[in-house]
Amino acid sequence: MRHETPAEARRLLPWASPDGNPCYLLGDGTGYVSRLANNMESVQLGMADELLGHVADMLDDPHVTPVQLRYVAARMAESLRDVHRIAESRGERLVALGLGLGAQG
Repeated sequence: MRHETPAEARRLLPWASPDGNPCYLLGDGTGYVSRLANNMESVQLGMADELLGHVADMLDDPHVTPVQLRYVAARMAESLRDVHRIAESRGERLVALGLGLGAQG
């Protein structure tokens, strides 16, 4: 079974095209766009962590309104999409390196 080498690896980027399609980067992971994607993933993961704390506070507050809960649920859905895309991207890169789950050496 042939695995991509890092030089030909394809990376799912943490953003979509204007029409909602996934964006990919071909390269060795050392260029400007790779660094930009790494930074964006870090920001997205940090925002997800902050959102979890905010949600926990809201769920403990008996005075939270349905409108507030709908708003935070929408933000959680956006955040979950971001985190899912990051996990998918990282999983694909591990497989390309032969390190993914069930990878054969």
